[in-house]
Order: sequence, then C-alpha cells, then structure tokens
Amino acid sequence: MDHINTAGGTAAATKAPKTRWYRQLYFWVLTAIVIGILVGWLAPAVGIAMEPIGTTFVNSMKMLIGPIVFLTIVGGIASVADLKKVGMTGLKALTYFQVGTIFAMVFGLVAINIFRLGDGVNADASTIKTSDSAAKLIDAGAHQEWWQFLTHIIPNSIVGPFVEGDILQIIFIAVVFGIALNAMGKVGAPVLDGVQRLTGVMFKILSFIMKAAPIGAFGAMAFAVGKYGVSSLTSMGGLIALFYVTSILFVVVVLGSVMAFLKLNIFTMIRHLKEEYMLILGTSTAEPALPGLMRKLEHAGVKKETVGLVVPTGYSFNLDGAAIYLSLAALYIAQATNTDLTIGQQLGLLAVMLLTSKGAAGVAGGGFIALTATLTTIGTIPAAGIMLIFGIDKFMSECRALVNFTGNAVATLFIAWWDRTLDADRARRVFAGETVEPMPSEDPIHLEEVTDIDEDLTEYGHHGSKESVSKPAGPVTELAPAGTRPTHSETV
Repeated sequence: MDHINTAGGTAAATKAPKTRWYRQLYFWVLTAIVIGILVGWLAPAVGIAMEPIGTTFVNSMKMLIGPIVFLTIVGGIASVADLKKVGMTGLKALTYFQVGTIFAMVFGLVAINIFRLGDGVNADASTIKTSDSAAKLIDAGAHQEWWQFLTHIIPNSIVGPFVEGDILQIIFIAVVFGIALNAMGKVGAPVLDGVQRLTGVMFKILSFIMKAAPIGAFGAMAFAVGKYGVSSLTSMGGLIALFYVTSILFVVVVLGSVMAFLKLNIFTMIRHLKEEYMLILGTSTAEPALPGLMRKLEHAGVKKETVGLVVPTGYSFNLDGAAIYLSLAALYIAQATNTDLTIGQQLGLLAVMLLTSKGAAGVAGGGFIALTATLTTIGTIPAAGIMLIFGIDKFMSECRALVNFTGNAVATLFIAWWDRTLDADRARRVFAGETVEPMPSEDPIHLEEVTDIDEDLTEYGHHGSKESVSKPAGPVTELAPAGTRPTHSETV
C-alpha cells in the first residue's frame, strides 16, 4: 500500500513540545472526577445537587454534535471526485461493524458461560418489582421491532433530527445533501466554501466549551456516586468486574490485533486520545468526545471524508461495548431466573441482538431497550429480569462508552487502510507524540485563527503551537470546487 508523506520527508522526527502538567486538559478532568467521587461518597445530598452542572455541560456538547456531524459529512462527500468511493467506504464500514459486533457479543457469551455468575440467584420473575423508569424502557423494548431502524433513518422533517439530536437521521440528511452538492459541480463551490467555514466556527465553539470540561465531569460524577452510592458495587461487584475484565480483554486482544495488523499500537493510540477518554469517564457518554476523535483521526492521516462518514455512523452501528454488555446481561438474566439455554438458543439470541441493537441506536436508554426487545423476541427469558441489573447499569455505562469509543477509532483506521488511503507512518508518529505538519484538509480555507485550539488546550488539539499551524511547510493547496478537490497525492 502506498503511503503519502504529509509530514515532510526531510524533517527529523521530533517530539511535540510538552505542555506543563497543570495546563493539560486530561489532568484537570481526572482531578475533577476524583473530587466528584469524593463529594458523592462523603456528601450524597451535595453530590445529587450537582446534577445540573453535569447535564448542562453534556447538553452544551450535544448541541454541537449534530452540526459538526452534518458539516463534516457534507464537506467530505461534496469534495471527493468519485462518489462511488464514498459508497464503497460506507459498505466496508457496515461490514466491519457487523463483524466487530459479532466478536464483541461472542466475548460476552463466552465470559458469562465460563463464570456463570447468575447461578444460585434463583430469582422468580413473577415476583420481581419493576420501577417506573424501568417499566417505560421495558414497554419501549417490547414494542421495538428489528426493522424499525431502517424506517427510522428517514426523518419527518429536515429540522427535527437536529432538534432531537438524532445522529442517524442527521447522517442520512448529510449524505443526501453532500451528494447533491457534489453533483452541482462548480455551481456548488460557494456552498462548499461556506460549509468549510462553518465547520471552523463549530470547532472554535467546541474549544470554548471544552474549557468547562472539568466542571462538567465533576458535576456528572458527583451526581452518579451520590445518587447510586457504592452499595450496588459491593452487592453485584462480581458481574461488574466480569464486564470490565471482558471489555479490557476485547480491547487488548481483538482491537489490539486489528491495530497490530495495521502496524500500529493500540496503547499509543489510547494515550493520544487521553483527553477524550477522561471526558467519557466523567460524563458516562461517548458523545461529547466525538468531535475530538474526528479531528485527531484526521490529523493522524485519515482522509476527512472517511472520518466524517465512518465515525458518526459507528456511533450508531459500531457499539462494541454495548454488544458485550447485551450478551453478558442477557445470559446473566437467564441464569439468574433458572432459564436454561442451549448453545443453539444462545446463538439465536446473538442473531436477534445483531438486529435489535441497531433498532435502539440513538435512543435514550437504548441499551435496556435493545436488551428488552431481544428478550421479548426470544420469549424464553423473562423481560422483567432486567431489574436484576438495573441498579448497577450506571456503573457499567462508563466502560460501555469507553469501549464503543475505542472500537470506533480502530474501525476508522481500518476502513482507511481498506480504502488504501491510510498514512500509517503518519498515524504512528502522531500517536507517538511526534510533531507533524497539519494535514492539508485540516485547514483548507486558511482560518488558522478560527480552527486552532487555544494554547492551553493544545494537547486536546493537534498542534504543538499556533505557529506550527500558521506556518505550514510548503505551498498550500487552494480550495477546489466541489467534485474537483485534489487527492492527497496532489497536495503537500
């Protein structure tokens, strides 16, 4: 596979200048998480009162996700010369997502079959009391059909998905809009120029909001610990530990093998994305880390159109952590309610989960809805059994989000390799912390002062300093009209 040297072939490899530890975003987020845990543990009432702080920050991040996903996908599709490549990239991504989901579910099935933590619980499903919040999720899951994700993709209005934050529908609108803009040719060039400028504005707003990340992480963690306490950790610590260990093994063995195949190191990638991991750990959701992941992967040598298409789609279809959770939780409930399942029935359960998990994509409480839909479809495991794990779900949500996030990062790198567009050497150097020149597509409209992350957040961004962005080595490519954007081999 051909690799393009976008970092300057004659420049010596140098480490990026280190930002002082007290100015790094991940340090302050981690500190805030620790303080939040202490507040929620020692003063539960105070911790619960911190809920508005966490939810406000998460909401402020979510308000940007829709526009960023839309603008990135539109800009990527409208800029390529061959739309067939975009379609092939999408098919490859969906294929990889399904294979990855199967591996993740098999890991969960194997783990719970080996340790069988549900044996001896002897729960009577007819006597299990269901809380109001859980009852709503059970009802939603009981009426969830596997095919609904297909019909759900098409929105009722052009504005609705942005208001509701439905990523799947936003992706659909963006793909259609991008294809139409691409077909316009030179006539659509001013629109494409506007899309790229708006993208810069969105990322600048993101840099403002990210400064509040430690405060948001503190509020979210203090509320979680204060509300749910640590008693459930001791009562069902075995199941939580099994889920965490299984997830870690999946990341190291399966995702690590994919990275090794690409001649990359998953641990250096994880270290490179440490700010996003801290953000996910603090907020229990991977959504706030989506914009940062997209920018860092693009800087690491993945083409903009690949990042824009694969990452947002993966957030709905490539949920490795949720897949492990679904298979492990379903079998635990079966064991706890003394429901014996043969190997054939377990494989059938896996097949159903491949469909129902997609049906709940982007829905609040989607994990429980998918689990309930699976149990209802199978009919052999009582759906009310989800109450056995309802209390500890919060303590597993962070791990699900972290694994989902890691899986999408690896998937994007693999799809780029499959498309023969991955600059593996650049990715290796970026993950190792070396200084590399910005990708041409990172700053196509010369708005360094808009798209650059502020100095105190350079670790969250991609550049060692503003000077390294504003003074690229070599000529800068002019903005090409829609449908005629130069390829990587034509740019410096």
